[in-house]
Amino acid sequence: MSTTEAHPGESAGGAETAVPPSGIEILTPRDVPLGGPRAMRVRRTLPQRARTLIGAWCFADHYGPDDITETGGMDVAPHPHTGLQTVSWLFSGEIEHRDSLGSHAFVRPGELNLMTGGFGISHSEVSTPSTTVLHGVQLWVALPGEHRHTDRDFQHHVPSAVPLEGGEARVFLGTLAGDTSPVRTFTPLLGAELSVDPGARITLDVDAGHEHGLLVDRGDILFEGAALKPAELGYAAPGRSAVTVTNRGPEPARLVLLGGPPFEEEIVMWWNFIGRTHDDIVRAREAWQSESDRFGRVEGYDGDRLPAPALPNATITPRRNPARPEKEPR
Repeated sequence: MSTTEAHPGESAGGAETAVPPSGIEILTPRDVPLGGPRAMRVRRTLPQRARTLIGAWCFADHYGPDDITETGGMDVAPHPHTGLQTVSWLFSGEIEHRDSLGSHAFVRPGELNLMTGGFGISHSEVSTPSTTVLHGVQLWVALPGEHRHTDRDFQHHVPSAVPLEGGEARVFLGTLAGDTSPVRTFTPLLGAELSVDPGARITLDVDAGHEHGLLVDRGDILFEGAALKPAELGYAAPGRSAVTVTNRGPEPARLVLLGGPPFEEEIVMWWNFIGRTHDDIVRAREAWQSESDRFGRVEGYDGDRLPAPALPNATITPRRNPARPEKEPR
């Protein structure tokens, strides 16, 4: 997915952050137009001023349920990426994916599509004609410095449902509840869809060295005692060997749990590029605009590719998370 914002890591003024007594930081989303004449809108919780990353997770868009007869659905023309992996996960609908590696795949509910755009890749995303309601999340993972110029790659995985007492989990990245995803990442990561029964309380063992984020799709949720509304993201700092989620509502809750060790590197995010310096971004933009071989070509998309926006009249500066407290909650 392409962001329509040139500065996704700098213009998060619409989001708010609150930290209740539980120590859970609550990140509220802001609405962002995805593009097109009727502009399907997404809810963005990462990045924002208060928090750039959770582990290596650096971008989180949550969209739908979107009636595409009203919005026109998703039609994102070929666009580039550098220095990251894209993670596509749907709750309903279907998206056709094409990339410059030659991959032609479909994103379907409960199936992971992970694309690596290290030194450079381009892709398109279009909701299929059979789709009536589009609903899901689009996530980005920052690649560490030693791997940020890695080769293009595409992986697909269909995780099984893991039963929990009071719900179930589908682990698309990392390890949770005894299940491990085979999908390769360049830093340790956790990504899982959780379903929690009405009135149920579940406790999950997690890596105490990781930080975690819980995104609420639906449900009346307590995360470690902090109340989360739909579309909010709760952040838990490292130091917890388990996390507890309670669904206080009368309907099943659906959540996405993300995690990973704190990503200590500073990153520069601009448009669809992640680098380490302003010059990294300038070079990537020039390569895309000149149609160099760096990003390859997407075959089969009916339309023109997206042009890059103009660069700002200032140096794009690196961003990192705020310093962690000396004593983390346990």
